[in-house]
Amino acid sequence: MADQNKNIVDFSDLDDDQRQITLVDEKGNEELYEILFTFDSEDFNRSYVLLIPAGAQEDEQVDIYPFAYTPDENGDATSGDLQPIEDDDEWDMVQGVLDVFLHDENLSD
Repeated sequence: MADQNKNIVDFSDLDDDQRQITLVDEKGNEELYEILFTFDSEDFNRSYVLLIPAGAQEDEQVDIYPFAYTPDENGDATSGDLQPIEDDDEWDMVQGVLDVFLHDENLSD
């Protein structure tokens, strides 16, 4: 399958408040995350956002949390719009895009 992924958007140049999102877990605890990047997939007809815990240091190993979302007419989404990725093929595609992002100096710098 030749996935057509377009519009990888790196948020590292934005101010902190412009690239942060608060998620609430099932116990009601709020956690602050930073948007690492977003992208669209034509094969799955969805948009994706990858999040990391806010305040993580560049040299620190952190978990990355991917979600699918449906943007509004302005291309924005809120934490309530985030959907888990449950399909194995979709998960593999997201992992592939993350690998490209992490290993492409032009995208991750």
